Amino acid sequence: MKAKLILVGVLLVGLVSFAGLAETFIVASDIPWKPFEMITDDGEFFGFDLDLIRAIAITAGFEIEIQNVAFDAIIEEVRTGRAHIGASGFTITAEREETIDFSGPYFLSNQAVVIRKDSGLNIVTALGGQGANKAVGAQNSTTGLWWGEDNLGAFGVEIRGYETYPAAILDLVNGRLDAVIQDEPASVASITAYPDELTIAGIINTYEYFGFLVADGDPHGLLPKINDALATLGLTVVDVPGGLQELSIEEGSFIDGLMKIYFEPDPADITAAWIKCKGYILGGDLDGFIDCMMLELGL
Repeated sequence: MKAKLILVGVLLVGLVSFAGLAETFIVASDIPWKPFEMITDDGEFFGFDLDLIRAIAITAGFEIEIQNVAFDAIIEEVRTGRAHIGASGFTITAEREETIDFSGPYFLSNQAVVIRKDSGLNIVTALGGQGANKAVGAQNSTTGLWWGEDNLGAFGVEIRGYETYPAAILDLVNGRLDAVIQDEPASVASITAYPDELTIAGIINTYEYFGFLVADGDPHGLLPKINDALATLGLTVVDVPGGLQELSIEEGSFIDGLMKIYFEPDPADITAAWIKCKGYILGGDLDGFIDCMMLELGL
């Protein structure tokens, strides 16, 4: 009997340990990509996407571990189970949904065309092959790259793919590209980093909805938890005519505060504020985090 009790005890400990591991999910994200994914000098990850997925995990009752993964490898990491959630400004597309599943949308974005201020170009001439390089950059496996591949060849423009958007922006700054096609909020952050060199020439209205992604079939049952948490955190999604969706954010909600924090101030100020306030969100106090960030940023 004693031996049986010991065996049962060992099995129970094993089951409890296994259950604990099962509740910790790996989040794959391509870092940095301001203001969605950022990194401190000490190597801590933060940003709109990452703090939102942290808030979702807190609200839904599971743990996460964020790992830095190249953007064009994230879907494969999630598909094969090496990661459980992709959180990196992924546009929801039918092509991607052939291999993975998306949460409901949490952000609406369009593509911006970033150029050098001294180039003498505008959105038409930059994309029409009238620049010195006849080349436009975007990150690999992004909708910006795909849009360029679909639309710029007829004008004799080369669309160059980069491992990261910061690398593409740096080539633009150094005069090796005529333009970079990038999501609008990230483009604003890029310009903040190079205010004397870069500007937005115009916007391509692509009406892209960002979603978090999981493996096909949602094997861990994460999508209902993520979607319910998004609603609890202040987001309502409503279908509207034309096949589009309206993302309504409740005033004063966590998501409302997060939008103000990451899409209004200078990214350098956000970094300093996050370092001071990170204890709240890492400790599970979402209201305390928003209040601290608002105070630090003077919002």
